[in-house]
Amino acid sequence: MLTRRHLLSALALSPSLPARADARVLRVGPAERIRSLAEAASLARDGDRIEVQAGDYVGDVAVWGRHRLQLVAVGGRVRLRAEGAHARGKGIFVVSGEGVEISGFDFIGARVPDTNGAGIRFERGSLTVRDCLFTRCEMGLLSNNDPAAQLTLEGCEFSHGHRVGRFSHLLYVGSIASLSVSACYFHHGELGHLLKSRAARNLVRYNRLSDEAGGSASYELEFPNGGQALVLGNLIEQSPTTDNPLMISFGAEGYRSPAQQLTLVHNTLVNRRPGDTALLRVAHGTVAVGLHNNLIAGPGHLPAEAGWELGPNPQLGLADLQGYALPPASPLRGTAGPLPPDWRPTHQYLHPCRTQALSGPARDPGALQQG
Repeated sequence: MLTRRHLLSALALSPSLPARADARVLRVGPAERIRSLAEAASLARDGDRIEVQAGDYVGDVAVWGRHRLQLVAVGGRVRLRAEGAHARGKGIFVVSGEGVEISGFDFIGARVPDTNGAGIRFERGSLTVRDCLFTRCEMGLLSNNDPAAQLTLEGCEFSHGHRVGRFSHLLYVGSIASLSVSACYFHHGELGHLLKSRAARNLVRYNRLSDEAGGSASYELEFPNGGQALVLGNLIEQSPTTDNPLMISFGAEGYRSPAQQLTLVHNTLVNRRPGDTALLRVAHGTVAVGLHNNLIAGPGHLPAEAGWELGPNPQLGLADLQGYALPPASPLRGTAGPLPPDWRPTHQYLHPCRTQALSGPARDPGALQQG
């Protein structure tokens, strides 16, 4: 019976980035008066909308310190190629405002002297990033440790981290207030984790975290200081060349927040690494753990400890999976157990970087539903 107080709830995905009625618009591009992102950042005021024409912007790095900014790609992708340039020794963009929104940018090849070069370094405030790509950076997106900061990611792609001689995390979130990640695609890590978060509150919903052929990521998901984490409706895949047999880790570096909760619901965990091993590790402590309606494909298992809330978490062979879904005739169809409203999936991941609303309640274990 599910009786424990549920501290997390799934939130509806945000809409696309509409223009604010009162926004001043700054237009950036080769044929515009403002030709670079760096110049636009120096001219920006609170509440401005910066519309950037599609194309390649090489070595064009910027610091965004104003509030309620909207940075929007117009006419296609805006490709920010670092080529050795960086803002304040931190990355391609450095962001520290409240209510900042960024949409349609590709952050490529961030490198800095201390090897923490990020596509975006998020320092403080609140930031929403939609439909952006982070690739071949030392760190894809890296945040500071502002305890009031809030970060939302929707429909973004993180891939091919590269950091010479050190761990490269595709997403590394510091000790901030909250992280929400939806409809994102993480793949091809190198030594580090696909997603690592020290946030007090984490909502990870309807994503694909799949290290894939040639990837050598360590964990697919890590919450080193615990907190509250709802991991709902995700496709999570470990490659045969992984750097670590665990897929998910919680609390390995010590708990900091007073409330500790890890809930894994309706995820599909695909393990391509040979050998039976635990796929989840939860450090000892007072932690509310719930594992319900997850589907495991391949070797490995979810552990079970006294006091954990455990629903059905069936397992099948890799050959019995059809892509990431159960075959139509699978005997596991319709075997999902009941859940409280705030743990029930309303969407499923649709590749790439989208979600699809479910037509009814989720009846199958795993992230993908029939029909």
